[in-house]
Amino acid sequence: MPESPYEFTAGNTPEAPRSDQPELLAALAADLRRLDYTPDGVARFLGPAASAALDRDQTIPALLAADRAVRQDEANKALAAVVRLWLLAEPQAAETLDAALPGIRAEGLLTLGLVEPVPGPGLLAAKVDLRPYGWHGTAGDNAAGGGTELWVASDLAAHQQEGVLRHDHVLGIGHASTTLVQTTARRRAERALDLGTGCGIQTFHLLQHCRHVTATDISERALAFTRFNILLNAQALSVDPARLADRVSLRLGSLLDPVEGEEFGLVVSNPPFVITPRSAGEDAAGQFTYRDGGLPGDEIVAALVAGLPHVLTPGGTAQLLGNWEVIKGTSWQERPQSWAGPGVDAWFIQREQVGPEQYAETWLRDASEGRDRQHYREAYAAYLADFESRNVEGIGFGMVWLRRPVEPGPARISRFEEITYPIEQPIGPHLGAAVERIDWLAVHALEDAHLLVADDVTEERHQRPGAEHPGVILLRQGAGLRRTNLLSTELAGFVSACDGDLTAGQIAGALEALLGGGMAGEEGFDAGSFRTGLLTEVANLVRDGFLIPAAEQGA
Repeated sequence: MPESPYEFTAGNTPEAPRSDQPELLAALAADLRRLDYTPDGVARFLGPAASAALDRDQTIPALLAADRAVRQDEANKALAAVVRLWLLAEPQAAETLDAALPGIRAEGLLTLGLVEPVPGPGLLAAKVDLRPYGWHGTAGDNAAGGGTELWVASDLAAHQQEGVLRHDHVLGIGHASTTLVQTTARRRAERALDLGTGCGIQTFHLLQHCRHVTATDISERALAFTRFNILLNAQALSVDPARLADRVSLRLGSLLDPVEGEEFGLVVSNPPFVITPRSAGEDAAGQFTYRDGGLPGDEIVAALVAGLPHVLTPGGTAQLLGNWEVIKGTSWQERPQSWAGPGVDAWFIQREQVGPEQYAETWLRDASEGRDRQHYREAYAAYLADFESRNVEGIGFGMVWLRRPVEPGPARISRFEEITYPIEQPIGPHLGAAVERIDWLAVHALEDAHLLVADDVTEERHQRPGAEHPGVILLRQGAGLRRTNLLSTELAGFVSACDGDLTAGQIAGALEALLGGGMAGEEGFDAGSFRTGLLTEVANLVRDGFLIPAAEQGA
């Protein structure tokens, strides 16, 4: 494939870590590995309480834990220095870093742009956040076995520095990025696209099960961080540093522009979907590129939902996170339903909905914009005025799954549902299995199927004291989306008979004879309608994973 005009190959971007020094990158990786600067290693070093506090961006417990570990054993000094430097943003003496990281030493860290001198005798401070990241077994990556341990560089977060974040801030590992990791239904693909890569989190996972990944971003600094992270972790990601293009293409550009005319089997995107007030004559340099796509309202998500099917191969899927506006007097589904084109499979799950005030507070706090009281007042008022101008009463957040059908025709999947309660993570494998069940229903005769109750499903029956029969019968899932389904008497009877021996048609026939036989020929009982209605409800239970084909259980 010829090189794209959007190709990003720079190894020395201003204000970003350098990735053009392979010897130093190899030395740094070896030093960090020797120190056990890994997710598990740091968790053991800090202890559960301090680790949990650090996950909440509270550094004091971790500082105290590091001090205590060094007092207990001088051998902990090296790991303590690295934790203090990059996780806690505490300046360290150059000689301390020389001892902790003897392969790269302080001089090498300075060359790579990972630290900078600060006032004090030989003190160096972190210029970036460099933290361990990884996953065990198949968690978050069910298409590839084994565990993976990486180090990920990003800009220092709000709790690690003073003042408002820079507008080209490169976000680290956050809730949104890990949510998308957990939501993605992993499938092998020849070519995958990570749209809006940031520091590269989605790309790391895609490289485990896709031959080639194209990662795009509108920010040069973001692509520089991604390139640094890939090359620092080249061994773990199965990338040859001398032949990076064999597995990864980095592209600089907006939305789908860098991949126009190309197709991918899998696309993932944590786009800059935050709804931000627009102003006349605003400069792009004044936008937070990691979260602000520069379009009014929710138009960036609308544009991606409309455009992504055009860069998918037949049968290819796309998954993204997004916000959508809820207009007064309408349901939340109305806008998303208008975005999905005809013939495109679409599944939206709204996980949360907030009002304009809470939305403004969340994103002003995210960029530390509350540190300037006057700016905070003006920005907050601008958010409210912006939403009022479009008659917005709420903002939804959730996950989007799209698929380009193999053959043109009506969409097979069109689901718009709200699930706000806790679900199992990672949810990606369950979403993928749900799609497979829907596809199975489309090509198999349900009446001929042998069905089983899924292993995670339980039944609850509720009845008033002294009642002869239960008034409420519920099916509950213990895994996946953890749905609850209210059953009619006949549907409960059907489920209880699903042990794989009889076909769905045979069970329906038996229930028709049992429940309707006494009324056969009487007004109000229609055997055909009974059977059709029952099997329609059964199909819904299969679709949602309460019942599964016996063949699937065997697989």
